[in-house]
Amino acid sequence: MAKQNVSEQFVDILVRAGVKRLYGVVGDSLNPVVDAIRRNAAVEWVQVRHEETAAFAAGAEAQITGTLAACAGSCGPGNLHLINGLYDAHRSMAPVLALASHIPSSEIGLGYFQETHPELLFQECSHYNEMISNPQQMPRLLQTAIQHAIGRGGVSVVSMPGDIASQPAPEKSIEHALVTSRPSVKPGDEEIDKLCEMIDKAKRVTLFCGSGTAGAHAEVMEFAERVKAPVGHALRGKEWIQYDNPYDVGMSGLLGYGAAYEATNECDLLILLGTDFPYNAFLPDDVKIVQVDVRPEHLGRRSKLDLAVWGDVRETLRALTPRVKVKTDRKFLDRMLKKHADALEGVVKAYTRKVEKHIPIHPEYVASVLDELADDDAVFTVDTGMCNVWAARYLTPNGKRRVIGSFSHGSMANALPQAIGAQFTDRNRQVVSMSGDGGFTMLMGDFLTLVQYNLPVKVVLFNNSSLGMVELEMLVAGLPSFGTTNKNPDFAAVARACGAYGVRVEKPKQLEGALKDAFKHKGPALVDVVTDPNALSIPPKISADMVTGFALSASKIVLDGGVGRMLQLARSNLRNVPRP
Repeated sequence: MAKQNVSEQFVDILVRAGVKRLYGVVGDSLNPVVDAIRRNAAVEWVQVRHEETAAFAAGAEAQITGTLAACAGSCGPGNLHLINGLYDAHRSMAPVLALASHIPSSEIGLGYFQETHPELLFQECSHYNEMISNPQQMPRLLQTAIQHAIGRGGVSVVSMPGDIASQPAPEKSIEHALVTSRPSVKPGDEEIDKLCEMIDKAKRVTLFCGSGTAGAHAEVMEFAERVKAPVGHALRGKEWIQYDNPYDVGMSGLLGYGAAYEATNECDLLILLGTDFPYNAFLPDDVKIVQVDVRPEHLGRRSKLDLAVWGDVRETLRALTPRVKVKTDRKFLDRMLKKHADALEGVVKAYTRKVEKHIPIHPEYVASVLDELADDDAVFTVDTGMCNVWAARYLTPNGKRRVIGSFSHGSMANALPQAIGAQFTDRNRQVVSMSGDGGFTMLMGDFLTLVQYNLPVKVVLFNNSSLGMVELEMLVAGLPSFGTTNKNPDFAAVARACGAYGVRVEKPKQLEGALKDAFKHKGPALVDVVTDPNALSIPPKISADMVTGFALSASKIVLDGGVGRMLQLARSNLRNVPRP
């Protein structure tokens, strides 16, 4: 058997860790690793057009599969391009291994062509970030990096000079069994006892859920029923907790809707379940707060806690629910359910009157039709900005659909690259990129990646020729919009020129047929929908204290707007409210 070099050993270990593909752009210092992939049938090299796409794609794949994904960039500018997508993966707790290939080891520190210092550059967006400067560090260093990414949930970066990658792998190297999954974390009995006591004393309990409730839907519902608690959610908690939820009171935050804000502020005990909800102005400061989170560094960094519980949400509730007393008083829950339905009734009308005739097309209408036509197990990737609003209010979760976006990092241009990673996990699963024209054009070159690999991603382009969320930020800050207008081409024509299916929609009556045709198409498709740039309604009592971004006005008013089928869900839950 021929002796392995370091690159071959590197690739073999990734395969043992479950990596199916590496996303990246080839380049001199990376060539030995790419060549090792070429000769290894167990792993695929995915050639993208921009390394940022590689990192976003790997992060999305990791979020879909729950297993390690990988990306790579060549020395200097090549791996530097990875950084934005790695920040997103890290903040989304997606296990990703990034290979940052490096200049020749003899030239490091001497100002060599394309020299950077990856061990410094990636420090903030990784749990582990080290350089292989000697073949004898293999395979232990790579195995350590993998275990950091999987065990802690996030990014590990390994930098490796090209000359080291070509050297012989060390003989009799130690290759131990790799950690490929994370354990559950159960809180101690003392914390469970304290939490149980607080719940039993409280008259009005509200649950506010984030992405940490993934896999704990049944436990949350059982607990909510036992303590008669309304259940609100953050944007990242929507896909895990909103479906089949008779206690749903909507979403909090500036993009929110319904009674979630009231439920979290009018209770006397708020329990934060698996959420690192960043907008602390929406959280109350005059009620008792308990936070349950698997990452102890998240505990208490948004609000003052009366009890911090370090543990997995599912394991915590399994231990807690049988021990709390059953509450029989539904007054608070029923009042919040009614307020939720009333709130949605009040905002939905503006987007149900003559929308089929409105030109330019209401983006709310596009999102609503998309929600109805998409598969029950579709994966939606969502651009940051206004597409976040439409996804939050119109995509109906059901326990099988997935919604992925840059919800913690807030990067532009994430939807198309994330769709690439999602589609590679299963070519037969419907993947829909909800792209804004600003985000799409930022990394538009990787539309060609869809064509090159014949990935059947469907790009639904909300084309309002503007940076809509930025215009909103300027407006609420009292500034005239400036530098936010895009001069766009006919994106459908661009798609067809690239070799994909493309159709442009300018009238509402064309929309349903265009989406159906695109969904039937076997390969990549783009639906360029010309939407109304003035679609987002602004609260009538907007305050001068409202600042840019996703902050909160002094009057605690969230953005007004349509809510799609969320209204039907709220109406159905009202059936659970006893009539006088």
